[in-house]
Amino acid sequence: MKKFRFIFYIIGIIIVVLILTNIFLKNSDNTKQITTKVKYGEFIVDVTITGELEAKSSEDIYGPRGLNSVGIWADIKIDWLIAEGTIVDSGDVVARIDKTVINNKISDVNSELEKMESNFIKTKLDTTLELRNAREELVNLRYSFEEKQITHEQSKYEPPATQRQAKIEMEKAQRNYKQAIENYKLKEQKANANMMEVTASFNQLKLKFDRLMMVQNEFIVRAPKHGMIEYRKTWSGKKFTAGSMISPWNNIVAKLPDLSKMVSRTYVNEIDVSKVNEGLEVEINIDAFPDKSFTGKITSVANMGEQLQGSEAKVYEVLIMLNEYDSILRPAMTTKNKIITNITDSVMFVPLDCVFSNDSVSYVFTKRGKKQQVITGKSNENEIIVLKGLEQDDELLLTVPENADDIEINMIESK
Repeated sequence: MKKFRFIFYIIGIIIVVLILTNIFLKNSDNTKQITTKVKYGEFIVDVTITGELEAKSSEDIYGPRGLNSVGIWADIKIDWLIAEGTIVDSGDVVARIDKTVINNKISDVNSELEKMESNFIKTKLDTTLELRNAREELVNLRYSFEEKQITHEQSKYEPPATQRQAKIEMEKAQRNYKQAIENYKLKEQKANANMMEVTASFNQLKLKFDRLMMVQNEFIVRAPKHGMIEYRKTWSGKKFTAGSMISPWNNIVAKLPDLSKMVSRTYVNEIDVSKVNEGLEVEINIDAFPDKSFTGKITSVANMGEQLQGSEAKVYEVLIMLNEYDSILRPAMTTKNKIITNITDSVMFVPLDCVFSNDSVSYVFTKRGKKQQVITGKSNENEIIVLKGLEQDDELLLTVPENADDIEINMIESK
């Protein structure tokens, strides 16, 4: 008998434990429901996008200028480039450009110059010798004329035929002498023209050589003033490095940004661009310094959309000017920009997770088990305004209860 009593006693204890466990589990399930209260106050609608810091203004550092003027049309390679972020002073070397192309040009022009110089000297000597021979011929002809003149004067005592012959000889010598003088003048003009032509070609080639040497000196790129180096970006968005190519038409190698005024360059999706206008306030956080926050204002919104590399979505460029200065800010730092597009005072709002929809009806689940219709207004990334259907401090479920389908929606009475 005692044995049976003991067994019944154990069974009773087990039943009680099971009942208590079931009650506990039910209570535990209930406690698993996460709730939140309706909030009241200022509601902020914003668009949050990432951006990249850059200086509002900067001074460009140019590579060799005048490459086209010396016949260099192809891109040239950067052999060495100083590390980005380096602080430089005026005159410090920033980059070195590959000199192969210009050295070949200098070598070719130098060879031409040596040939031209030899031709110049030869032409000068030939001209001098030719004119000297012409002058000697003039002297001889003058002497011959003078001799014929003397013979003619002495022939006056001779028979008329002899006088006539002497006069003819004198006049012939005179004509030869005058003709030689005219020929000498023409030879002198021709010689001067030849020398001018050779001299002009020589000087032109010499100027080309001097120009090449000047441009070659610019293949060592120096900083124009004190500042911090920022690499230039290519058309694809990649930054210049050693081995990058620069064009004769766009020979910017790097920049010296003015760090006192910074902007965040960002791109807004075409869906949100209508919400963004110049003058809107922006909250800015720097990924590298999460404990730092800044404020800013939109200074420009692009009118035309564009497609960024690797993306099919249309975006619009937006520039945001930072209001504050901080020495820790550097170009290319990633920013999180929270653009305040609308502020509404004295409204009720709840998390988006609380609001559900059935066809055209929006509703929430209250902690008291009610399925309440709500009329909603504007929303942001996390919350939404409730215009009708709730009271301040109502407590709502963040998840759908198990018996949600069995609960009828409590509709708002139309007035």
